[in-house]
Amino acid sequence: MKNPLRKRLPRELKGELGKYLVVFILMVLTIGMVSGFLVADGSMIVAYNDGFEKYNIENGNFRTNQQIYKSQKEEIQNLGIKLYENFYIEEPLDNESTMRFFKNRTEINGVCLMKGELPKATGEIAIDRMYADNNDLKVGDTLKSQSGKQTWKITGLVALSDYSCLFQNNNDSMFDSVKFGVSVVTPEEFDTLDQDKLQYNYSWIYDKQPKTEKEEKDVSEELMENIGEIVTLEAFVPRYLNQAITFTGDDMGSDKAMMIILLYIVIVIMAFVFGITISNTIRRESGVIGTLRASGYTRRELIRHYMALPVLVTLVGALVGNILGYTVFKNVCAGMYYGSYSLPTYVTVWSAEAFLLTTVVPVIIMLVVNYGVLRHKLRLSPLKFLRRDLSGRKRKKAIYLSPVIKIFSRFRLRVIFQNMSNYLVLFIGIIFANLLLMFGLLLPSALSHYQVEIQNNMLAKYQYMLQIPASAVSGNKFDGLISLLEFYMDSRTDNEDAEEFSAYSLNTLPGKYKSEEVLLYGIEPDSRYVAIDFNDTKDTYESSENTTDTKDKIDEAGNKVKADNKNTANAEKESAAVYISSAYADKFLLHVGDTITLKEKYEKEKYSFKIAGVYDYTAALCVFMPRSELNDIFDLGEDYYSGYFSDTELTDIKSQYIGSVVDLDALTKISRQLDVSMGSMMGMVNGFAIVIYMVLIYLLSKIIIEKNAQSISMVKILGYTNGEISRLYILSTSMVVVLCLLLSLPLETVIMKVLFREMMLSSISGWITLWIDPMIYLQMFAAGIVTYTVVALLEFRRIKKVPMDEALKNVE
Repeated sequence: MKNPLRKRLPRELKGELGKYLVVFILMVLTIGMVSGFLVADGSMIVAYNDGFEKYNIENGNFRTNQQIYKSQKEEIQNLGIKLYENFYIEEPLDNESTMRFFKNRTEINGVCLMKGELPKATGEIAIDRMYADNNDLKVGDTLKSQSGKQTWKITGLVALSDYSCLFQNNNDSMFDSVKFGVSVVTPEEFDTLDQDKLQYNYSWIYDKQPKTEKEEKDVSEELMENIGEIVTLEAFVPRYLNQAITFTGDDMGSDKAMMIILLYIVIVIMAFVFGITISNTIRRESGVIGTLRASGYTRRELIRHYMALPVLVTLVGALVGNILGYTVFKNVCAGMYYGSYSLPTYVTVWSAEAFLLTTVVPVIIMLVVNYGVLRHKLRLSPLKFLRRDLSGRKRKKAIYLSPVIKIFSRFRLRVIFQNMSNYLVLFIGIIFANLLLMFGLLLPSALSHYQVEIQNNMLAKYQYMLQIPASAVSGNKFDGLISLLEFYMDSRTDNEDAEEFSAYSLNTLPGKYKSEEVLLYGIEPDSRYVAIDFNDTKDTYESSENTTDTKDKIDEAGNKVKADNKNTANAEKESAAVYISSAYADKFLLHVGDTITLKEKYEKEKYSFKIAGVYDYTAALCVFMPRSELNDIFDLGEDYYSGYFSDTELTDIKSQYIGSVVDLDALTKISRQLDVSMGSMMGMVNGFAIVIYMVLIYLLSKIIIEKNAQSISMVKILGYTNGEISRLYILSTSMVVVLCLLLSLPLETVIMKVLFREMMLSSISGWITLWIDPMIYLQMFAAGIVTYTVVALLEFRRIKKVPMDEALKNVE
């Protein structure tokens, strides 16, 4: 015989359609968005990794000042590599951007055609798809050179496998997909370009691939020296150092941390929603449950019955959410990646992790929470259910309210006191929903503040980092010495604003988070650009040691410096006290008196430095010390320098010796690209937060109205109008919502500081300081009020539908 309780399920679903609908929407949105992101992210990473073999991406490239001879090519290939020509020419365009032209590739660094077709004749060009998007270009449009002498018709949009990130210069701090693009043309068209600008760039593939990055470094260094004995090198970039290739792989997947945090927040919200709805169901159906229990139904049978609909709704929501995740949301999230990187076409890959996190985990949570609540609530006797006494405790006396308080005010206070448990859950729900909203509003605001901060915090208007030619450190010693002398002669400047500095790069110790590069600046003692008095550094540090009992720390890992290491092969070389940038101090919570330890990227050598002060510089993780001291520590030579600070442009240094320039335009490039990369994601998070907020407020307000349906019916009998009843019940909830919104703001700020820090530590290199615009609080409060107004209108309709005969039911 079939269980007759099954016949109640369709009626329960129809009667509670609103409740189950919002639970369904919550499930679909959560599973759809997060699943879509994880699927897109995983598929993109697979496509990126597979591309190395599919498109035969180079192991590295080098540039010479003239084309190498056939005999030289054969000699180079005997070093264990296969060599390919990959020449290019750069032309400024009339839209104030620069285009790098390549001949269409067939053997190495393959081209992925995204739209249209590859060029087949002169005057035709296929350009990078992301550059086209950022400059509003499409197939059929025309590009024009800055001089106006040449034009090219766009026949296709492509992705070059060795330019997944559009770095014009490998030393740039950020890629630029707005003002720099790459393209392919026919060999005939390439020959019509200005051949005086031709760059003799060669790519290579190892005959035997290195198995680790350490091995690749050793092999590439030896290769550079051997090639340097054959030809004169202008540049040498192995793949592991090529940002245009590796930056995408390092950065992709870093957004996953943010989405996982978002998912965990929503899962907690879902647990609250499930717990609230099932408690409300038991309260509303207490009479039915008492009758069924008295009729012989066991607790286990009732638990199965009342879990049936939530399980069914959750599973259907999971199914629909996964379908949307693999279709609509996947495309949205993939579009965000395509807005940042020049990636080839990808194929959707099934993600077991996405299924586990977005479907299995929520379903298990729903089962556990519902089972726990039902088992707890159904422990009462049938008689208590029939009497609608679900408290399990003796009833408390009502709180005394002074008669001086007006009747409507006393009534509203009674409503609030009677629903304290529901309002407490409402408060928790508002905290989580507002946390999502703050998450979406905060990042663009913090990014905007960061842009202004780094522009106002530049060490100098121009920071030139010099680049010693590869020929100076490889090949014939005599030729290397000549190249080095030419470098020192031609890298001198007569500009009075220029101030020399030396620099050296080390890495933080690997620990919980990935190792990061830290730039050490060697500054002149009386520097005009970095206002640190190094003469007082020693006294400052000794004073701090005498007044505090600070233990030495080693950067972010927090490991103690071991004195006995000084006597080992991997000894830590300890220097005098240094200053660190405020970005470095903020990221790793460092203070004056602490000790940081940094290491060579591919070596075991470590260096410890005591912090004497923090210099206000937020653009990078830096260490500042006297130039003579840095040169001495790293054996660079007494007069060594590697760059210039200047407030005016240096025009008397040959461009081939300038590795990179950090100026206002370079910093704007970072800001511009971050805006392009992150803008769309934040909009989606904001929209999601608003929907979640509406769902929670609607669900909890609905429960409060249902709980007070009998009281509402009674006051209708007494002659109160719907408007007056709304003032009693909806206004009560409105007061609580406003109070909850105000109280949640400081709590959310504290929580967000922790979440933001964890996200920044795990997601990016460098540091973006948390900054909350006061307008964000106003926007959050306004969004909450507007959203609740919509919900209040829906609840007013519900009050109008409460019948007067409700007061005659369930009378104890």
